[in-house]
Amino acid sequence: MTKSVDNTKDGELGILERRTIEAEIIAPIYEEMVAAFGEDAAVGIVDRAIRKAAISSAQSFASREKSGTSLRSFAELQSLWTKDDALVVDILNSTETKFDYDVHRCRYAETYKAMGLAKIGHLLSCNRDAVFCQGYDPRIRLQRTQTIMEGASHCDFRYSMESFPQAERTASSE
Repeated sequence: MTKSVDNTKDGELGILERRTIEAEIIAPIYEEMVAAFGEDAAVGIVDRAIRKAAISSAQSFASREKSGTSLRSFAELQSLWTKDDALVVDILNSTETKFDYDVHRCRYAETYKAMGLAKIGHLLSCNRDAVFCQGYDPRIRLQRTQTIMEGASHCDFRYSMESFPQAERTASSE
């Protein structure tokens, strides 16, 4: 079932629009860092900063879940990423413990390419995914072997809900 989904709350800014605004701000800063510190250092700085921002954002989303986080509540957030036809996805499996889908069109990749940022697009979007789900709920894991951003025909998202004792979950989320 390939589809583009847009069932976000009214007035909620879609992630594609957020990422475009962020990229417009990050691009000149990145270029200055490359000039001052070299490309490897600039990439490292952007990567670390984006990952930290993803964790913080995920924790904010999680704090709004009145009934606690779950893989289902995480999957419901995906409408923010698909808003504005940002992604065309084929949902393969959606249960309490698995959420698997393939992305067949990624406007994030298209947008970064059009902005001249294809080289760092994976830093601006793709590298957020695994740490975002961990920040949202440390029991959620992402396995992905390829992305459109890095030249593949599709992205293969495979989320799973790990099960571990409450004490360990509490310790890992601190």
